[in-house]
Amino acid sequence: MIAVLIAGAVSTLISLFGTRYLIVFFRTRGQGQPILGKEDHGPEHHMVKQGTPTMGGIAIVVAAFGGWVVAHVRDIAFSDQAMIVWAGILAMSFMGFLDDWIKVRKRHNRGIFWKQKNYITMAMAVGFAWWLAATTGIDESITLVRAGDLGFEVPTVVWIIWAGIIVWATTNAVNVTDGLDGLAGGSALMGFGAFMIIAYWAFRNPDVYPAVVNPLDMGVLAAGFAGACLGFLWWNAAPARIFMGDVGALAIGSALAFLALTLNTHLLLILICGINVIEAGSVAVQMGVFKASGRTRRLFRMSPIHHHFELGGWPETTVIIRFWLISAICVASALAIFIGDFTREVG
Repeated sequence: MIAVLIAGAVSTLISLFGTRYLIVFFRTRGQGQPILGKEDHGPEHHMVKQGTPTMGGIAIVVAAFGGWVVAHVRDIAFSDQAMIVWAGILAMSFMGFLDDWIKVRKRHNRGIFWKQKNYITMAMAVGFAWWLAATTGIDESITLVRAGDLGFEVPTVVWIIWAGIIVWATTNAVNVTDGLDGLAGGSALMGFGAFMIIAYWAFRNPDVYPAVVNPLDMGVLAAGFAGACLGFLWWNAAPARIFMGDVGALAIGSALAFLALTLNTHLLLILICGINVIEAGSVAVQMGVFKASGRTRRLFRMSPIHHHFELGGWPETTVIIRFWLISAICVASALAIFIGDFTREVG
């Protein structure tokens, strides 16, 4: 438990001061976030935020990694599984960094063309899923709260594709959620907190969760990201002084997905990332209605759905806090399901 606390505390401090440094660094170089305007069907009401420093997700990634490394002074081994997960997170983060850099350089909120970005991130997700399956002994079944709970044993190739889709979908969902000050960071903080509890629970009860590989190391990783999000929120809370950018959103999304895969909580991720599912789902529904109507009608005033409520008259802070509350309810429900299953199993 001490290692988990160390990871959380160290990453919080690194993120808190590292984000402050990035604000000054990017502001003095005039590298701010471009905002889509009316001509691009973007949130015109957010144009006042144009020029706000971005790529703050760099601090999140560095802080989470730093907290994870420092926590290993407690004689915790650096597990192969966590190393692969970190390789996947850093790869996704680098893809987000490239996207952010192109946006800043072009001074337009269109980085890597979205189709190219989707294909690349999907290929990367499948590749890292294969790496996990081939080298770590990860359980290759579709699960809710633990291995064997649903009995969905699938061939390795099916599991790899399934895992790749989870990573790809979660990174995109978090990226879509990152549209209001602190919304993505606050909801991710709750998600990482849930995975920290789940991982430590699995570590303390190996008889119930024998298929979880290196649960303590994964718990330390989750704590590192929770602390990093906490420190970042100090500066990202409305009105934000810096945005996380794609470099942060893709890192957070991939980290959440990899934690779900390694802790055998694939389907529980839907609840833990409930607000992200709602946000991404609103975009899919909006596109579906628009295309089905012959490009004449839309279900929401604007998608993702947080913009719909803004245009309906809700202040941005009201939308953020209410969405945080929805996220908290989803995460609490996920933990209730996890603990309920544990109680039934040991009983």
